[in-house]
Amino acid sequence: MGKALIIGCGGVASVAIHKCCQNSDVFTEICIASRTKSKCDALKKKLDGGATKITTAQVNADNVDELIALIEEVKPDVVLNLALPYQDLTIMDACLATKTHYVDTANYEPEDTAKFEYKWQWEYRERFEKAGITALLGSGFDPGVTGVFSAYAMKHQFDEINYIDILDANAGDHGYPFATNFNPEINIREVTANGSYWEDGQWIETEPMEIKRVYNFPEIGPKDMYLLHHEELESLGQNIKGIKRIRFFMTFGESYLTHLKCLENVGMTSIEPIEYEGKMIVPLQFLAAVLPDPSTLGPRTKGKTNIGCIFQGKKDGQDKTYYLYNVCDHEECYKEVGSQAISYTTGVPAMIGAMLVMTGQWQKPGVYNIEEFDPDPFMEALNKWGLPWQESFEPELVD
Repeated sequence: MGKALIIGCGGVASVAIHKCCQNSDVFTEICIASRTKSKCDALKKKLDGGATKITTAQVNADNVDELIALIEEVKPDVVLNLALPYQDLTIMDACLATKTHYVDTANYEPEDTAKFEYKWQWEYRERFEKAGITALLGSGFDPGVTGVFSAYAMKHQFDEINYIDILDANAGDHGYPFATNFNPEINIREVTANGSYWEDGQWIETEPMEIKRVYNFPEIGPKDMYLLHHEELESLGQNIKGIKRIRFFMTFGESYLTHLKCLENVGMTSIEPIEYEGKMIVPLQFLAAVLPDPSTLGPRTKGKTNIGCIFQGKKDGQDKTYYLYNVCDHEECYKEVGSQAISYTTGVPAMIGAMLVMTGQWQKPGVYNIEEFDPDPFMEALNKWGLPWQESFEPELVD
């Protein structure tokens, strides 16, 4: 069918690449590119021999000229960006220059500022439209599937949605006193930032971890969860009819929070450079280097994740509640693709988004968030490719 250029070779990329190879009718060729080519070569060696042709390349995703040269050499139908969020704009620039469709899983954030929002990527709308190419933003799980869930609920269950609570629970246990389930630098920046939620057309800001709730998750049980800022709140606030409030909650254990607070108190989560032995270093980047690599957590992580959305709104003039969610098992993910469920729940939707853009089902010139497309083919693909969804019409609500 076509060729994808996949930039990045971390845990999420590994899952997405495994899934592309399973879906060889669509992904007849893939090129894996990263700053460290040896990682790409190792993954190619593991997956070679199937129907999907795999090549590898070295690229610095901070360098637009290098990216343009690689895209012109590979000639992909779509570029799947699974690099760091800091590199979104350079990769989008290269896609514009080569008129190539673009897909990512997380919105851009500046490397020197712990702030993530869509404004930088939304500024590319007119240029992508004029180039006649599609940019699909946020094709992971949250953001990603949570947006698809919202579009599906709007299409099939509601006339208007007034309240959305996005709940992200990880009940997995990796056995370490402290480790992050995805890129430590991105994870810790996200968790230590101020929280916020969208209500009545404006942002309400909170202190980090200020708002706590306990929720009884299906197949997991009661868990402490905390309100965070998350990027899909920004796009859903604009794209879902009737919305009055959107909140995002994520679960954290006491051990994680205690360790994080200690590290924060001694300055290890800072992104301000400091001088150490004649060199400038960023404390958070040093911390990320000494923490366990998230890609190594797979064989030791047990338990499940539960990620979903609780909707409240109206249908035919009546109040209605609806809960869409997915439960994913860490050990089953590892058996299938060698990664834990956090990478799996992001990597599978990344493949699906790239597939829908490449096959033309989700193609229209411009820059779009995932909930702006027809959710039905994505929902069908989730069931097919390993993330089956469940629904409840009488869910427990979050106060």
